Amino acid sequence: MGRRAVAFVSVLFLLTVCAAGVLAQGKGFGAGAIFGEPTGVSLKYWLARTTAVDAGLAWSFKSPGFFHIHADYLWHFRNEINSTEQFVPYIGVGGRIGFASSTRVGARMVGGIGWWPHNVPLDIFAEVAPILDLVPKTEFSLEGGIGLRYFF
Repeated sequence: MGRRAVAFVSVLFLLTVCAAGVLAQGKGFGAGAIFGEPTGVSLKYWLARTTAVDAGLAWSFKSPGFFHIHADYLWHFRNEINSTEQFVPYIGVGGRIGFASSTRVGARMVGGIGWWPHNVPLDIFAEVAPILDLVPKTEFSLEGGIGLRYFF
């Protein structure tokens, strides 16, 4: 299978995962931004009380010309942090595609914490994501950032 075919199948897979989240019943859709490596648009759709799908469309400042798309399935651990605020840790697994001089396809794990202000439809979060690229070669990297999403 050529590189273009792998890229096409990977993009189709990520779009399917994102579309499945849009069709599911959940607690809302959020859109915002993530700042870090990479930096760009962040989307999230709740599937149930503790699960969600997130996606990112972003670019890299570390590698000029590198555009990144990712999608993750997330598990949230509500009430794990004893506080008057709503701090919610989460973990997830997904995939990513990176476009530059060559197309990169890989697996992604993510872990982070979100702060959900009371009576405000915001999700403020910080996360770290180890990446294992499989195409065009096996390569490990680490991404992360802070972000904000508004829920409609």
